[in-house]
Amino acid sequence: MENINSVSREFIEKQKMFFVGTAGIDSKINVSPKGMDTLRVLSENRLIWLNLTGSGNETAAHLLENDRITIMFCAFEGAPLILRVYGRAKVIHKTDSAWDELYQHFPDIAGARQIIDIEVELVQHSCGFAVPLYDFQGERSTLKEWAQKKGEEGIKAYQKEKNNLSLDGKPTGLPGV
Repeated sequence: MENINSVSREFIEKQKMFFVGTAGIDSKINVSPKGMDTLRVLSENRLIWLNLTGSGNETAAHLLENDRITIMFCAFEGAPLILRVYGRAKVIHKTDSAWDELYQHFPDIAGARQIIDIEVELVQHSCGFAVPLYDFQGERSTLKEWAQKKGEEGIKAYQKEKNNLSLDGKPTGLPGV
């Protein structure tokens, strides 16, 4: 199907974790697990994801070269299902005019780095029969506590050191870093 219907949206909004896959033109393929209430379905053909400061910034570097992205959700409880959203994405920085409008959809989280704005091209379901069952115990507080302890200036310094280039040495486009 070409968009997120009501059944798919309900499934997406229940998930505690999702996976993001991107690749540059000739870079390493990156797949990252994400969580912490950082994804929103804005419409049947648009998702946004709040990207937090972490040890790398591969997605941003990849999207500068190749705007293709895949978001994958797995049912770890209930009926088996894997749902993939394929699309085209752009990176929104705090300095971009769209930041305030999009950031209002998320809780205020220390270390918020970018918003990834995704135009949905295809939604695909597969069985998920081999995905194991897990019990959700709760969100980890480690990243939030780390970012709060670093403070805004500490985060900027960390981003300059760790988030300015991809693993392949390609720029990530972070402004002011």
